[in-house]
Amino acid sequence: MSNIISVKDMCLWYGEHQALTNVNIDIPGNSITAFIGPSGCGKSTFLKTLNRMNDLIPSVKITGDVKYNEVDIFSKDIDVNQLRKEIGMVFQKPNPFPMSIYDNIAYGPRTHGITKKVQLDEIVENALKDASIWDEVKDRLKKNALGLSGGQQQRLCIARALAVQPKVLLMDEPTSALDPISTSRIEELVMELKEKYTIVMVTHNMQQAVRVSDYTAFFLLGELVEFGKTDEVFSEPNDKRTEDYITGRFG
Repeated sequence: MSNIISVKDMCLWYGEHQALTNVNIDIPGNSITAFIGPSGCGKSTFLKTLNRMNDLIPSVKITGDVKYNEVDIFSKDIDVNQLRKEIGMVFQKPNPFPMSIYDNIAYGPRTHGITKKVQLDEIVENALKDASIWDEVKDRLKKNALGLSGGQQQRLCIARALAVQPKVLLMDEPTSALDPISTSRIEELVMELKEKYTIVMVTHNMQQAVRVSDYTAFFLLGELVEFGKTDEVFSEPNDKRTEDYITGRFG
């Protein structure tokens, strides 16, 4: 399985504070990689680096290499909008736009120049189907998306990310604000999506990492301590710190 993202010796600072130190990781395509670790250990910061969301923070400085499909994402020639189209993001709290369900999904394709109604209709339907929410919303596409439940809003946000046809989906604790039933729906959905996409997700829930991910990366104090196949990381961790964390000795 080829790697879609390769990171070498990456360090990141917020002003004087170093948040990530010498991160090295290769993320395989069409797989689910989970980032675990205690709060404040750099998981979300690292996730946001992968599609340059950290560019939006003025004091951030990054060194090292981050390559997507063997291209340096920090190269001067990179079109950041195109990068974020190919590497989409789903946030912790559902954040639908205050507009109709249809317009939420059509928003991205429209910004990339798609205006024909027939084309948009097809994109909206396919994205909602891919996010397992089409049957629940197909009769109310013109209704405001803010009227959906929390779990539906999160699946809508996943559909919105899928509508621009990304290759990679970054998910920052996508179920932490949801009830157990909605969480289970999103987990099932994530496992289906890896047929078409590469998923990289931050989770605070170690059982979730075990249930859904193929690979797990354990972060601690800004360092990537261990990375490997999920069943191996959880059953035979190589590092004592990983073992201490997953057995609940700290964190």
